[in-house]
Amino acid sequence: MRSIRGKAVGVPDYDLLIAGGGPAGLTAGLYAARGKLRTLLIEKMAPGGQAASTFMIENYPGFSEGISGSDLAQAMETQAKRFGLEMMNGEVNRLTSRGQLWEVEQEGGRLIAKAVIVATGVKPTKLGIPGEDELRGRGVSYCATCDGPFFRGEDIGVVGGGDSAVDEALYLTRFARRVYLIHRRNALRAEKILQERAFEHEKIEILWDTVVTKVAGETGVEGLELKNLKTQEMQTLKVRGVFFYVGLKPNTEFLRGVVKLDAQGYVITDADMATSAPGIFAAGDVRQKLLRQVTTAVGDGATAAFAVERYIESLPALPSEGP
Repeated sequence: MRSIRGKAVGVPDYDLLIAGGGPAGLTAGLYAARGKLRTLLIEKMAPGGQAASTFMIENYPGFSEGISGSDLAQAMETQAKRFGLEMMNGEVNRLTSRGQLWEVEQEGGRLIAKAVIVATGVKPTKLGIPGEDELRGRGVSYCATCDGPFFRGEDIGVVGGGDSAVDEALYLTRFARRVYLIHRRNALRAEKILQERAFEHEKIEILWDTVVTKVAGETGVEGLELKNLKTQEMQTLKVRGVFFYVGLKPNTEFLRGVVKLDAQGYVITDADMATSAPGIFAAGDVRQKLLRQVTTAVGDGATAAFAVERYIESLPALPSEGP
């Protein structure tokens, strides 16, 4: 891992620092680099964010047959680097105001930047039921693309009713013998086209009005304890794996007390992606918004980078930069 130590306060290391390397961060990096801003993107995992772990993206314009998330992420990264975007592995842990600059604390030290774009995305919400944490990585998963191949010929459960749950359930039919889609309501929230595919698929069985109360097993998942919310009936479903898609939580813990967040922890911005703190912008899934898709993340990233250019132009010159 690369380590960079910040300079004395007042001398910025970069014009712009981007926290997060998903579609929003990579797009912001592309626009900022093309705009000749000295830009560094920090990503704690592989570039691409959640999009990179999506098997197939069918609603991104320009790809009539769809494109795998990993291929799209790689193309975005290559394009941004071609224009001079600098990237490093790490995680932003704190932002501190230093006059008109921002001090960014990350694993390799501290950096000083004129502006920051937060594009740290979201993480899966846990149910918090017995066995979920204990058996994570031993049958409990939150990523079908990552772990689906381990369940060839097995019966598995998918918990949730939104786009992610239904899309991943369909993907898992490539490996599993049977996929039980477990949803607490009597109707799915996913796109209609995904619902139709799930209803028609011979390997998918939907358990309506049902919640998981426990993941059973000692050294690996052996089954799920289920409760029907209408009848209150309890049953045990024998499966070898379970994938949870019950919601998302923004990665904004390091922003508390720095910018305004909504009740769920999402960053509140204006139409230009500006937050309540001058010089800090947010883009992508981490932002309070109606729709969280690759397309909207890309738009956010482009807008944020353009807004940063205008913001930096409005700053008075630093002593180190001359008149």
